[in-house]
Amino acid sequence: MTPNLALIGIQTPAKRGFRLWLPLFLLWVPVLLLAPLLFLALLMLCLGKRVNPWRAIAVCWAIVCSLPGTGIQVQTPKALIQVRVL
Repeated sequence: MTPNLALIGIQTPAKRGFRLWLPLFLLWVPVLLLAPLLFLALLMLCLGKRVNPWRAIAVCWAIVCSLPGTGIQVQTPKALIQVRVL
């Protein structure tokens, strides 16, 4: 399953924090339009490095599909930033 939403939250001690929902599924439209160029670039890179292009595509797809459920949290004395991929 591909990632559909990203939730970004920022909290500071002085102010009330906020959350921003980013629809990641809208990014798939430009990716699909650029897919032929991306495929050719990946093919040339794989041929230059002697890597199986189908395996490289499978690995990239596996990484994208494993993104849902990822959570990143960065805390500093001034702010707390959280990113979750849903």
